[in-house]
Amino acid sequence: MATAPLDRFRLDGKTVAITGASSGFGHHFAGVLASAGARVVLGARRVDKIAARVAELRGAGAQALGTALDVLDAASLARFLDTAWDEFGSLDVLVNNAGIEPGPKTYAMIDEADWDSVLDTNLKSVWLGSKLYTERVVARGQGGGNIVNIASITAFRTIKGQFPYAVLKAALVKATEVTALEAAKFGIRVNAIAPGYILTDVSRVLLESPRSEAFEKRIPQRRYGRFDDLDGALLLLASDASTWMTGSTIVVDGGHICAEL
Repeated sequence: MATAPLDRFRLDGKTVAITGASSGFGHHFAGVLASAGARVVLGARRVDKIAARVAELRGAGAQALGTALDVLDAASLARFLDTAWDEFGSLDVLVNNAGIEPGPKTYAMIDEADWDSVLDTNLKSVWLGSKLYTERVVARGQGGGNIVNIASITAFRTIKGQFPYAVLKAALVKATEVTALEAAKFGIRVNAIAPGYILTDVSRVLLESPRSEAFEKRIPQRRYGRFDDLDGALLLLASDASTWMTGSTIVVDGGHICAEL
């Protein structure tokens, strides 16, 4: 019997691990993926918030697990991934979501510590998580896997005061492409979502500033995004609906990327 087209977006029987899941995108993604049938494993440093989110998901009937995670620590990342396999028997999708923004700083304002912190959290952790995930897919004989990275419209559009965040998100888009090329032999797909401006802890400085109204008018759809605007792209990339996609970055931004200069 042929699979109905919409059934391909379901995640029943699949396990998805999400980094940076205590708030923002990761917190929301956990609910979306669970509602599509996935078993979700949430990781972040703020274990109290992770525990609260897991309780919410379980209360709604989902299979959910939370664990402490420091994406800057290889041993912590390894434990996070192993926990998913040990608890649920597979880890079908890794969502590299953890990220930080040091505030409105230009290249001339930022100091070395800030640069290193953003580099390690927004880029190095994605490489390290992907590497550790790939090693486990192979060692455990899983036969394949799926990585979804969270990039940003700042990888494609230039705005003052978001260095190094924008630089490293641009690097993440290229890392997605190169990792996809190299991971194909392991049966692992790698894609990314590049959200436009959505109110999160990362974007709050800009979106709640005096510049906000004028900035919003430059978006063709004339509004900032909502978390649920990302649901379609997330379910596409996390599910079997995208089995012939790898190395792609989906921009979800209300048309901001094609706005007039």
